[in-house]
Amino acid sequence: MEAKVTWNQKMSFTGIAESGFPLTLDAGPEVGGEGRGLRPMELLALGLAGCTAMDVISILAKKRQQVTNFEVRLSARRSKEHPKVFTLISLEYIVTGIQVDPQAVERAVQLSEELYCPAQAMLKQAVKIESHITILEAV
Repeated sequence: MEAKVTWNQKMSFTGIAESGFPLTLDAGPEVGGEGRGLRPMELLALGLAGCTAMDVISILAKKRQQVTNFEVRLSARRSKEHPKVFTLISLEYIVTGIQVDPQAVERAVQLSEELYCPAQAMLKQAVKIESHITILEAV
């Protein structure tokens, strides 16, 4: 994989990777940015959430679960001192559907955590990642 960031001005950059979609990165005003883009650590968090979400929804579809809504909420604690790394990441899988089998969801999350999600495999070597599952019945 290849990617690059190109400086725009102040703390603003445009990032682009092999997929070809541009993304604006920026810092907050407190460090010289204008807050007009995602911060790099937000991208790491979104990468993890997106990676595991794609795994889980794909597995649930293969298990023929009737999912009507799905989201992964990520909460991350960071150290107070530089480099302000993540110290704990919590993932909440919220699955809404019609008679969704809890065991199917648990297995899908487990497969993502242990086998499929490269973002999680990499990050869990550096930070504790915990997960929680919420299943809601569609109305």
